[in-house]
Amino acid sequence: MDLSAVALIAVVVWAAFAVRRSILLLAEPGRRVESAGDSLAEGLGNAGDAASGVPLIGDILKKPLQAAAGAGSGFADAGVSLQETVSQAADVITTVFILIPVLFVLLLWLPPRLLWIRRSSALRRLAESPGGADLLALRALTGPPGALAELPAPPGGWADAWRQGDRQAITALSAIALHRIGLRP
Repeated sequence: MDLSAVALIAVVVWAAFAVRRSILLLAEPGRRVESAGDSLAEGLGNAGDAASGVPLIGDILKKPLQAAAGAGSGFADAGVSLQETVSQAADVITTVFILIPVLFVLLLWLPPRLLWIRRSSALRRLAESPGGADLLALRALTGPPGALAELPAPPGGWADAWRQGDRQAITALSAIALHRIGLRP
């Protein structure tokens, strides 16, 4: 159960990051717009600088070219903004895709696991206390008979061996009780 929960969480995280990579592909047009805007702004800026060298009308030619270069920078900024928006959306979606399944797994797995830890700790303390093996043997006797049927019964039966204080029978029965909840004797 523990490995299943860990494996499921690992698969969910892997899938969420695969979705994130796919979403980030949507930022490619933004990178292209940014690159084109930067190229346009640089080209028009260079053209404006070159036009300023034209005698008499150089300054007049330079102003519209510089304005157009500013518009090219606006395109580049729009591309950057698109990339940032896609990145933020990818982060939010990845977080949601991880958190919801992980919380669901933890809500289903954690309470039973904590209950098992509590019960197994109590039984382990009982097994180590004086007379604890006798109580665990009684628990095995009063529990489901499946494990008892698999073992060869002592003469007179398990209950008789327990009543008479047969140490070997008590040890076997307490081991069955511990094994039922997943503990080793």
